Amino acid sequence: MAVISEKELSQNNRSLWLKATSAIETRNYGYAITLIQGILKESPDFLTGRQWLRRAEIAQTKGKKSFMGGGASLQAMKSQGLVKKDPKAAIIAAEEMLEKDPLSIAGNGLLKDAALAAKMVETAGFALETMRDAEPKNVKILHELARHYANNDQAEKAIDAYNAITAINPADGEAIKGGKDAAARASMRSGGWEQLGKEGTSYRDVLKDKEGAKALEQQNRLVKSEDVIDDLLAEQYALYNENPNHLDVVLKIAKLNEQKDDLESALQYYTWALDLTKGGDPGVVRKVSELNLKNLDSQISTREKWLAEYAESLNGTEPDDEAKATVQQVEQDLAGYRAQKAETQIAVARERVERNPTDLTFRFELGEQLVKAGHHSEAVAELQKAQNSPSLGVRAKYLLGQCFEAKNITNLAVKQYEDAKSKLPGMDGMKKDIVYRLGLLYERMGDKEKYLACMTEIYEVDSAYQDVAPRVEGGYA
Repeated sequence: MAVISEKELSQNNRSLWLKATSAIETRNYGYAITLIQGILKESPDFLTGRQWLRRAEIAQTKGKKSFMGGGASLQAMKSQGLVKKDPKAAIIAAEEMLEKDPLSIAGNGLLKDAALAAKMVETAGFALETMRDAEPKNVKILHELARHYANNDQAEKAIDAYNAITAINPADGEAIKGGKDAAARASMRSGGWEQLGKEGTSYRDVLKDKEGAKALEQQNRLVKSEDVIDDLLAEQYALYNENPNHLDVVLKIAKLNEQKDDLESALQYYTWALDLTKGGDPGVVRKVSELNLKNLDSQISTREKWLAEYAESLNGTEPDDEAKATVQQVEQDLAGYRAQKAETQIAVARERVERNPTDLTFRFELGEQLVKAGHHSEAVAELQKAQNSPSLGVRAKYLLGQCFEAKNITNLAVKQYEDAKSKLPGMDGMKKDIVYRLGLLYERMGDKEKYLACMTEIYEVDSAYQDVAPRVEGGYA
C-alpha cells in the first residue's frame, strides 16, 4: 500500500488535518490526537499524519509515567491475533496503546507487525524508528531496523542502522557484513548495474556511451575528489532551484557538502530537510544534532589553533593595541562557541532522558553535561538518580561532590568524595582525582591532618601526580 499525501485525503479529512496541525502549533495536543486518529482510521496510509500524531502524543505524555507497565506487552499479545485476520484493526489497536505510551516497545512492535501484514512498508519502518528512539542502544531493534531497510530497497537507511550497531559493538560481524552489502547495493542502484541480467538490458544499455560511463564512475566512486563533488553539487543545485522542496535533492546536497567537509552548508540543508519532514525523520534529526556539534567543534578548534599560533609568534614581544583587540575578539568568539556546544550537548542529553526516563546512563550523561556547563543545581537531581547505576555510580558520586563543592555545601561534598573513594579498591586515575579533590577540600576546611593524609595516599603510589610531592614534603617538613 503506497503512502498518500495530504492532497490525496478526502475533502473532509483535509479540513480535519488543517485543524489538527493548528491544534499542535497551539499545543492543544489532546484535540489534535483525536482529530488525527479519526483521519488515520479512514486513511491508514497517511504516514505524515501518523508521524505528527506520535509527536503530539510524546508532547502530551512528556514527564508522565506510563501506567500500562507489563500490561502493554499483554495487550499487544492479545492483539497479535488480529494481525493476520484484520491488520488494519490491529493497527488501530496499536494506536490505542500508543496514545497512552507513544514510545512503548510492545505497542510499536504491534504496529510494525500489522503494518507489514497490510503491506505498509513505510509505516513499519516508522514504528521501528520509534522503537529505536525509545531504546537507541538496543542492538536487537537496530538489527531489525537495518534488515527492514535492506529488504525494502532502502540501502542508505540500512547503512545508517548498521553503522549505529557497529558504533555500539565494533565487532558485530553481522552488522559489518550487512553494512558492506547495503553499501554495494546503493552503489549498484545509483549506477544502474542492478538492471543487468534483466530481459532486454545489456552492459551497453547501462554504460550507453563514454560520457555516461564517466558519470557512472563519478557517482559510484567511494572516495570522490573535491572536483567531482563540486560537479555533482552543481547538478543537484540546478534541481534544487527548480524545486527547493524536493526532499531527496535537499538530502543529496546536504550529504555532498558533508563529504567535502563544508559543515555549515551541510547543516543548512539538513536543517531544511528537517523542516520539510516536520521533524518526522529520526535520521535527519540525529544528523542535524551531530553536525551542529561538529560545526561547533570546528569553530572552537580553529580559534584555539589561531590563539596558540599567535601566542607563539609573539616570542616574548608586546602586541600593539589592534592586535590585543583582535585577540580579545577571538577569545570572546571562542567562549561563545564553547557555551553553544555545552548547551547543545545538554539539549541532546535532555532529549534522551525525556525519551528514556528510566535509563540511568542517560541520566548520568545529562548530569555530566550540566556539570561541564556549570549548571550545578540542575545536575544534582540527575546525578542523584544516576548514582544508583552499578557501572556509573562512582562517577556520579564524584560529580555530585563537585556540585556540592561548587555550591559551597562542603559537608555533602566530603561525603560524596568519601563514598566514591571507598568504592574504588585500587589507586587508579579516577581515585587519584577524587582523593586529590578531597584533600583540597579538607585543606579549605582547615583540617590539616586529613588534608595531608589524602595527599600522602597519592604520593605513596604516584609522587609525580600534580603538585602532590611539594605538598606532602612541605607538610612533613
